[in-house]
Amino acid sequence: MSGDGRYSEVLAFPSRAELARRLPPLALGLVVLGTSVALSVRADLGVSPWDVLHQGIARATGLSLGTVVVLVGVAVLVAWIPLRQRAGIGTLLNTLSVGAVADLGLWLVPRPEPLAGRIALLVASVVGFGVGAGLYIGAGLGPGPRDGLMTAIAARGHRVWAVRTVMELSVLAVGFALGGTVGVGTVVIAFAIGPLTHLALRRFHLPVSDAAPDVLGE
Repeated sequence: MSGDGRYSEVLAFPSRAELARRLPPLALGLVVLGTSVALSVRADLGVSPWDVLHQGIARATGLSLGTVVVLVGVAVLVAWIPLRQRAGIGTLLNTLSVGAVADLGLWLVPRPEPLAGRIALLVASVVGFGVGAGLYIGAGLGPGPRDGLMTAIAARGHRVWAVRTVMELSVLAVGFALGGTVGVGTVVIAFAIGPLTHLALRRFHLPVSDAAPDVLGE
């Protein structure tokens, strides 16, 4: 997301010491991301493009939003296979945990009636998306399914911004057709998450260059 290759390095075979250093920010980032999904839904002002898809599938199937997040993540991981995208411990944890945290957040957080309360939830979710992504990507233990698909396609000679735009417009269109919520929040999240993630990565990125034998650059 940052456009800086050092932020997409992956520690392929971390030592116990590295895991102890990197798992806490990874876990915190995934909790923040899942919570942000729930907050954006409860704000009811429009969700992120991918969550428009998740929400649309959930409404069409009767599954919980979190379950759909997990299932879509698994499906996207399958798409990694022909692209030979590298996974890591963080990839698996991301795939399985963000949806569960989102469902828990939806259970705990009610929808506020005043517009001011909904705007506050949207702002909190936008900041959370950036901080959460910065923490989990910065941990260097592997990209999430959707980020990994984007970077894998881009590695075939396409510009990252173009790949991301096509992907997000595509999932947005499908999700909207299925009944997902599109609104001002969708636009805010789409435009804000990149810069916020970049700032968070600068703060939370854990360099892996000092562990050269364990590093695989993406």
